[in-house]
Amino acid sequence: MSREKKAQIIDSLQEVFSQCNIGILTDYRGLSASEMNVLRRRLRESGIGYKVVKNTLARFAAERAGKDELASFLEGPIAVALGYGDITEPAKVLTDYIRTSKASLSIKGGFLGDKILTLAEVDTLSTLPSREILLAKVLGGMQSPIVALVSCLTTPIQGIIGVLQARIQQLEGE
Repeated sequence: MSREKKAQIIDSLQEVFSQCNIGILTDYRGLSASEMNVLRRRLRESGIGYKVVKNTLARFAAERAGKDELASFLEGPIAVALGYGDITEPAKVLTDYIRTSKASLSIKGGFLGDKILTLAEVDTLSTLPSREILLAKVLGGMQSPIVALVSCLTTPIQGIIGVLQARIQQLEGE
């Protein structure tokens, strides 16, 4: 590969590393071509990119993008799942694929912004609910004290209304 071609690959990888929200490094050793195609299709359906990278070129790109600690994961055959939307989606898709297909794909680690993620942190991300569900839970938690307050404030008023209606019926009956 020529120097110019390598420089172009490093530049494109640096741009991708800088623009994506999350990247998860995987060891794809042992996957057949058909299994790799199935994995890429699942990732693509979720809006996730998947690139097989050369370690030395990826190391240079990671250093340029300010992710120097990523170099420790760049050993052996590496492919990177790149997420641009929901940060939990790539972890969920990859762990689901590993669980359902029993493939020899393994997750090595990743990065979230400037933070380097270990395997345990990627597994934790895969179990988190989506952003929308978390927002709904927060809003529900914020609404419950307000609903309880309104209920407490309306209960005495409803009691007074009940007493007044009973008195009205009593007076009408006379």
